[in-house]
Amino acid sequence: MSLVLGVESSCDETSAAIVRNGREILSHVILSQDIHEVYGGVVPELASREHVKTIIPVIEEALQEADVTARDLDAVGATSAPGLVGALAVGFSAARSFAWAAGLPLVPVHHLEGHLFSVRLAWPDVPFSFVALIVSGGHTELVEVAREGSYTIVGETRDDAAGEAYDKVAKMAGLPYPGGPHVDRLAASGDGSRYPFRQARLEKGSLDFSFSGIKTAVRYTIRDHPGVLDEEELPHLLAGFQESVVSALRDRARDALRLSGLDRVALVGGVAANRALRAAFEAMAAEEGATLLVPPPVLCTDNAAMIASAAAARLAAGDTIDSESHGVASDRPLPSY
Repeated sequence: MSLVLGVESSCDETSAAIVRNGREILSHVILSQDIHEVYGGVVPELASREHVKTIIPVIEEALQEADVTARDLDAVGATSAPGLVGALAVGFSAARSFAWAAGLPLVPVHHLEGHLFSVRLAWPDVPFSFVALIVSGGHTELVEVAREGSYTIVGETRDDAAGEAYDKVAKMAGLPYPGGPHVDRLAASGDGSRYPFRQARLEKGSLDFSFSGIKTAVRYTIRDHPGVLDEEELPHLLAGFQESVVSALRDRARDALRLSGLDRVALVGGVAANRALRAAFEAMAAEEGATLLVPPPVLCTDNAAMIASAAAARLAAGDTIDSESHGVASDRPLPSY
């Protein structure tokens, strides 16, 4: 049994959570920043300043909500990469200071590994072995998970992440930030066949993704078709864009599932809340005779509960560090152990 404090601050959510044994959430606090919408995207410096203001109150609230003190904890886990360096530094420094003051081990956690462990929180008794699509604003990766700590990246984006493409297309269409939910909502009433967009053609056998071409095709369509952004026409444009992106994600995940020989497929990360993507994966999993694992939305977005769960697994494996010997990084490969 372990009791772990998790801290997450890789982008624009400040979060802390207490998780028991890597599976049971005792408290979970997420504070989302609302200052970025006017800029049409996250401003790193502003994000860092907001984390400075809120990180300590958020950690204190998580401890109070779980009714625990530092003496009750076994470790502190914190996101160390990837993400906005300034934002990461705020959360990781707070976690490192807390661990040092309490005499606790500090466990650095890769943000994408955290997303994988959202599956553990949602299905505590399901074996930790599956093919996962991690899809968010900054990352689109296919990972074959053999067990805790054993990860093989079998596909990744070569340019824009899927969520990034959504936000850029939304901006072209004059929609608020973050654009993904708005695109999903409007596309639901559109006919994608009116504006079809092709998937990028990569070399045979590749499980990688490419979304920059779709984004550029949308830009040219807007330029060449006056009126396409009108209220009645926009849903059709967005439906065509969404169908292209979703089909690419579904097709590569299906190929990875078949190659792996596994019978479980997970959909994790912020874009996993997309209704069209969920529906496509539900149909694909049913056709393949596989179990689909999609955590609830609160565990799909950036959150500290998944970081605490991943830290608990690393703690059990003895993979900890001294609280003064580690830093943060904007990017770092997903580590196995």
